[in-house]
Amino acid sequence: MINIEETGNLIVVAIIGEFTLDDFKQFEDEVLYKFHFNGEANLLLDWRDMVSYTVGVAWEEIRFMREHGSKINRVAVVTDSQWQVWSAWVSNLFTDADVVVFSDYNEAYAWAKA
Repeated sequence: MINIEETGNLIVVAIIGEFTLDDFKQFEDEVLYKFHFNGEANLLLDWRDMVSYTVGVAWEEIRFMREHGSKINRVAVVTDSQWQVWSAWVSNLFTDADVVVFSDYNEAYAWAKA
């Protein structure tokens, strides 16, 4: 399940349970809409309650970052999971955005909002 909130130039995305292709499509639509009107955005990805994601989501994430990563300034990832930290690092290879992993949500929010 996905929950998306928008505040100014920040898009906060929380994943609960499994991150599916349908969830990714919803995320992509929201971010592309933001790009259309604002040109750029910052992301806060709250993965604390994410259990897993499908292989299809991994490929779509890489595709999305290659195509649109230049429009993202900052990506804050909130997680304590080592495999999610690794996933964030891999995504960082496909974008010029600053990608930082946090264990504290409030620190991540403050950083991504700036």
